[in-house]
Amino acid sequence: MPYGSRLAAMMTRRIGRECVYTPSARLALYLALRRWCRPGARILMSPVNDDVILFVVLAAGLRPVQAPVSPWDGNIDPAAVPESTWRDVDAVLTTNLYGLPDRVVQLRRRCDELGIPLFEDAAHAIGTHVDGQPIGTFGKAAAFSLSKHVAGMAGGFLAVDDARTRRELELLRDDLLTARRLRDDLATTLRPLARSTVRTLHLVRPVWRTMQRLGLLERDDFRMALHAPRLAGSARHAPSLAAYEPWVRVDLHGFRSRHGALVRGQLELRMSLLDGDLARRRAGVSLLSGTTWATPALRGRTGDGPPCLFRVPLLVNDRDALVERLVDHGIVTGYIYDPPLDDYAGPEFAEPSPAPEAARWFASHTLPADPLTARRIAAALTKEGATPAHPPTWRNGERFDHAPKGARA
Repeated sequence: MPYGSRLAAMMTRRIGRECVYTPSARLALYLALRRWCRPGARILMSPVNDDVILFVVLAAGLRPVQAPVSPWDGNIDPAAVPESTWRDVDAVLTTNLYGLPDRVVQLRRRCDELGIPLFEDAAHAIGTHVDGQPIGTFGKAAAFSLSKHVAGMAGGFLAVDDARTRRELELLRDDLLTARRLRDDLATTLRPLARSTVRTLHLVRPVWRTMQRLGLLERDDFRMALHAPRLAGSARHAPSLAAYEPWVRVDLHGFRSRHGALVRGQLELRMSLLDGDLARRRAGVSLLSGTTWATPALRGRTGDGPPCLFRVPLLVNDRDALVERLVDHGIVTGYIYDPPLDDYAGPEFAEPSPAPEAARWFASHTLPADPLTARRIAAALTKEGATPAHPPTWRNGERFDHAPKGARA
């Protein structure tokens, strides 16, 4: 029986596509890029994204091309991508940032017209739908993350169209897995319990401050250190996951560990609770979407109630100062993608966006709020006097500090 087949079957029943189980979403995405893209191919992606994803793309031997984005949700704006860029890319990668869906219908249409693959990064988007269709069923392949939704600290899936492709990818995955270590399995299993205990005992602030002082955090800032000379040297070995492992493994060292039955059994249990998790997220999104800080992309959504987001993007002034002060309320804010990838990595590693202003604004004003702690976050922001930031618009490179009437994502 293939590795992780029971978990894969659970995900297949949920979204209706053949699924390959992987130890992480980043490994799932790497599998997709290696399977469908030749080395040197150019892939269009949003610059408002995790830096790990940039390094996965580089590890696959591809050239990241940064797209213009919407200033309301940070996802690719297909209409703003120049025709010259469309004609020059070989694939498209969505983000579904924080669970807000990409304009996937338009992206799928353009990819079909151009004969290029669409890949869905659905790590934030289990439970997200567009026109009644689940995210993860629009593209050639879709990468999902369990750790983002059931606090499993491990586990991912690659969703594909047919069983034959699934079997091919299982073989490629098996070649990339590293040997299981009992110590790592125990750490992966116990870490969610430790985090829950810290929150329950209201120890978030002292624990986080202590880790900061002792230098125990892998990131000193929102982005990891680039180490540009070393990164440039790794390009000589691409495509190669091993050559880029120092960057790809950050925040998840077991991203390609062959976890044993202990970890997989815990993930099966947590996945069985996923629907309850999604329902609680919808309730938190409903609360936060009614606040003054909610992005217009969220307030402007229509459909069957609030979406079940991984994080709720709130738009605030003085975001960085707020992040620091929220720690005193026991709230640690993660998943901030600032600066945009083209500013972070530079043109050597990422082709710059032709219209970078919206990405810079969104990245610098977004406060990702966990909907599972919505009341506590809203109370803390109110106590801190947080003021909402309003997305500007740009016309011919000139900034206008107001949003157009009736603006929608």
